[in-house]
Amino acid sequence: MAQGTVQVTHTGTSRWRRRTGEYASLAAALEAAAEGDVLTVAPGTYRENLVVARSVTLRGPEGSPGSVRIAPLDGVPLTVRASAIVQDLHVEGQDSAAPALLVEDGAPELTDLRIVTRSASGIEVRGGARPTVRRCTVDNPAGIGIAVLDGGGGVFEECEVVSAGQAGVAVRDGGHPRLERCRVHHASGVGLSATGENSALEAVGCEIYETRGSGVQITGRATAHLTDCDVHRTTADGVTLDTDAVLTLADCRIHDIPENAVDLRSRSVLTLTRTTVRQFGRNGLSVWDPGTRVDANQCEIFDSTGDYPAVWVSDGATAVLDSCRVHDVPDALFVLDRGSRADVVDSDISQVRNTAVSVSDGATAQLDDCRIRDAATGAWFRDHGSGGTLNNCTVDATQTGVIVTKGADPTIERCTVDSPAEAGFYVSAGGRGTFLGCRVTGSGGYGFHVIDGCRTTLKKCRTERCARGGYEFADAGPDTAPGTGPVVEDCTSDESSLKPSPAHETAVETASQSTSVLGAIPTQRTAEQEPLITATEPEKESRTSKAVLGELDALVGLDSVKREVRSLIDMIEVGRRRQQAGLKAASVKRHLVFTGSPGTGKTTVARLYGEILASLGVLEKGHLVEVSRVDLVGEHIGSTAIRTQESFDKARGGVLFIDEAYALSPEDSGRDFGKEAIDTLVKLMEDHRDAVVVIVAGYTAEMERFLSVNPGVASRFSRTITFSDYNPEELLRIVEQQAEEHEYRLAEGASEGLTKYFTAIPKGAAFGNGRTARQTFEAMVERHASRVAQVEEPSTDDLTLLYAEDLPELP
Repeated sequence: MAQGTVQVTHTGTSRWRRRTGEYASLAAALEAAAEGDVLTVAPGTYRENLVVARSVTLRGPEGSPGSVRIAPLDGVPLTVRASAIVQDLHVEGQDSAAPALLVEDGAPELTDLRIVTRSASGIEVRGGARPTVRRCTVDNPAGIGIAVLDGGGGVFEECEVVSAGQAGVAVRDGGHPRLERCRVHHASGVGLSATGENSALEAVGCEIYETRGSGVQITGRATAHLTDCDVHRTTADGVTLDTDAVLTLADCRIHDIPENAVDLRSRSVLTLTRTTVRQFGRNGLSVWDPGTRVDANQCEIFDSTGDYPAVWVSDGATAVLDSCRVHDVPDALFVLDRGSRADVVDSDISQVRNTAVSVSDGATAQLDDCRIRDAATGAWFRDHGSGGTLNNCTVDATQTGVIVTKGADPTIERCTVDSPAEAGFYVSAGGRGTFLGCRVTGSGGYGFHVIDGCRTTLKKCRTERCARGGYEFADAGPDTAPGTGPVVEDCTSDESSLKPSPAHETAVETASQSTSVLGAIPTQRTAEQEPLITATEPEKESRTSKAVLGELDALVGLDSVKREVRSLIDMIEVGRRRQQAGLKAASVKRHLVFTGSPGTGKTTVARLYGEILASLGVLEKGHLVEVSRVDLVGEHIGSTAIRTQESFDKARGGVLFIDEAYALSPEDSGRDFGKEAIDTLVKLMEDHRDAVVVIVAGYTAEMERFLSVNPGVASRFSRTITFSDYNPEELLRIVEQQAEEHEYRLAEGASEGLTKYFTAIPKGAAFGNGRTARQTFEAMVERHASRVAQVEEPSTDDLTLLYAEDLPELP
């Protein structure tokens, strides 16, 4: 393109000395211009590196926006070092090590500039510069959109970063810009970034979206204030704070975020006022580490798209929610780890699929004047050291109002639980808790249900219209230590017609050490009051190890598996005999890894292994409890440990068989709760090493990966037994066994047909080995039935013979 001329209007000390001049280059025009002069650039492309060092006006022609291109081959296209006015220019840069527009000093006004470049940054402000930048556009897919560094500042009004190869706006090293009504989008990095001590960012009425990094990131002691801003459609977290960062969000909207809407760590502080957080894939607020704090006032967090708690507070962090609303989420508030704390005041928590408030691992929660409704569990204080206070709160339409377990010790004062489907308050497994002036109405179960002899205190509580009874105190059995059990004072119920029995009177008096409750609380259930309605099933007669090994030997194929099992059994048997003879026995780890494809007999061998160990006296029962990921992993922190503990307890005295165990440790696990199941299982195996034998099973390659990434698990298992796929002859034998068991026979040619069928059948992921053989037999029986049903008077051969034509089509 041809280069035009530059017209310079020279302003003198008076209008009589005003004159104009034409210059062939911008450099010449700038050299000739004095303070206050106006440089009007004719349309064209200027391959010059311009430096504006005086307070002049540099502009393109009126009515032709974008007609002037400043496009040198390298270096900085435009540098401003004075309080100049620059407007209506198109700036292009090609130097990846330099900015396209550099503002180094003064308070220039930059208006209606379009920067299309592949530079280190589109606009860079540094040092003492304080520009006012209006209606400028930056398109820089190679670097930063706008960078404010080294103490630079300025105001950006109605500007837009339409693309950035790195951050959209980056503030560091003491920079402190203000953004007003700006848009930042399609950045390959963070939308807005501020880092470093004394760095500050202020944004008003801005929109940040379509970023591959976080929408807003404040780190390293930087501060930021966002007012009336939108952050949405990011690839990573919406807002991230780290390392002593300070951020204030007022009247902002954070939404459509696939990860955490807001994540802060390492002593960062966040203040939110009248801000909404919605449609987030992980946590709405994720708060970590000692000294990290969130203060939210009049905020709304709702409409989660994932399976994570809306507010997550852990590792010693603090969250304060005042006059907030949390609703339509899987879980509302999770507080975990010693030192972590949540204070919730005058807030509403509703439409929660699982737990509204969960407190675990020594954390504390304080709820005052809050309303919880439509949740599976209103509040759950899970374990030892976990506690806090619920004061003057209402819990409506939940499955269970408040749960206290495993040594947790909260104080619940003047709280009301209305219409729970199960218990209003439930205490078990060594939970404690103090309930003062609480009330339960319309319960589908008990009002207060305290089991296991938990030392819970109830004072001045009241129950009404509870379907199963106002109060239930189930003791922990004959081994309960003296002085345990609930302490109950001045509690009442509308069940005035229910009178305590003499046996119960003594029990309650011992437990509560208060006789005032006897006339007011319904009777505790006793053996005399609630006799068993079903007879005890007779114990199954145990088989000898020889009989069980005989069944193992009768299984089709599995020769290497049988040898491995026999070798292990021989070790255990000889060790037992050495102990009986007063000799030292070699330590044999009985836990096993079974690898192989589905349908190769892993579950059957596990069942027989348990029976053999029981026959040798190694296990008490030898029964098999088969579980998978869905039986062990819960929807939220805490439930996984409970599920794993329950499965382990069911298997006491027998074998816990975990099928597809590798699913507990997926490759993209992130915060997957499978790790909690693994950690719980490893501890249980250590604490109860002689009570349960654990067998983990799954595909060979996946199990190798599972054991390699979990050394704690791998160290608990003595050996790996590989189950090979069945060959066609072995599959035929399985069909023959099925036929004999069901009184069928294979006609002449059927065996050959089956062998060919099993040779030709695809051996892909859908191939089920023994399962496929059984399904093939069932398909043959169905086809046989369709054929014989047409015969009016079938013979015995007709009714029993299976032919090759009864085989199903190959899949």
